[in-house]
Amino acid sequence: MLDQLTDELAPIIAQFEGIDLTDGKAAAAAIEERVPYGGPAVAKIRELAEAAYEAGTLTPKENGPLQFGRVAKDCGGYSIDAVCMNTPGPKHRHPAGEISLCFVRDGEPKFDGHGAGWVVLPPGSAHVPTVAGGTMLILYFLPGGEMEWL
Repeated sequence: MLDQLTDELAPIIAQFEGIDLTDGKAAAAAIEERVPYGGPAVAKIRELAEAAYEAGTLTPKENGPLQFGRVAKDCGGYSIDAVCMNTPGPKHRHPAGEISLCFVRDGEPKFDGHGAGWVVLPPGSAHVPTVAGGTMLILYFLPGGEMEWL
């Protein structure tokens, strides 16, 4: 199931090529232009991610209320991980940035103040990832797989 998800994500990751992550808002807008959240490619990703979540293969690990897992160690130069959350997570830093694709599971959740869709955190940014107001299923892409736990 994760192999099929990875296969569907590969052409989406190819669309990240040439997007400068330094300005997170502009980068998210550029990704949205290339891969619209409301489009068929993202709908297919959501369908596959939800199926894998329900099967227990997308987020097989738990740490308190957080459920998480690895989708792919390297897909087009990015690691892909998933988390289902409705609370704060562990503080970390993104040496090369982070691209997140956020899906609502219930309620009206916000991921670090952002609703469903693409969220980009610039290189060097650090945060305590927080979902409030409901639950989100998030796929996150790390250039070069780079992340530092703080």
